[in-house]
Amino acid sequence: MNARTPDSSHLEPAEHAALLRAFGLNGPEPELDAFAAQLAKEADVPYAMINIFGSAQQFFGLHTPQSNSEWPTIGRSMPLEHGFCPEVVARRKALVLPDVFSHPRFAGNPVIDQIGIRTYAGAPLIHDGSVLGTVCFVGPVERDLSTGRESLALIKQRADDVMTFLCRRSGLRP
Repeated sequence: MNARTPDSSHLEPAEHAALLRAFGLNGPEPELDAFAAQLAKEADVPYAMINIFGSAQQFFGLHTPQSNSEWPTIGRSMPLEHGFCPEVVARRKALVLPDVFSHPRFAGNPVIDQIGIRTYAGAPLIHDGSVLGTVCFVGPVERDLSTGRESLALIKQRADDVMTFLCRRSGLRP
């Protein structure tokens, strides 16, 4: 695997779990699915996720194509070594890959073969210096490099929106 394995939150596992509980993050949620669906629509891609890290990547918010689509559906979890979000967590900043094949480091990622990913944009969900996970969108068609700034602005805004939502509903400060 070419991407880094995340050292996500710089918290001990028990502290990380307590933070997730404080945010009310126990598993998939309709509100986070709605965030993912809106992101997929805005980005014009079939997949978008709100991805919370633990022993695996867990999609607490997910938009995936319907089973009758030409694109494969995906489940609610993925190993930490797959996808591009582990890199976002390790870097602690957004990553936009308009064409994943133009980046040799990422071209061998297992999700490319499993679901045909050609474009990716993700941003970290950070609270008080700790990375909870990411917001991302992925698509099966590469994009022109000129779309990078627009994708970056969109994914950073949606990460801010998710953190604002989580803080508001939990009563935690942003």
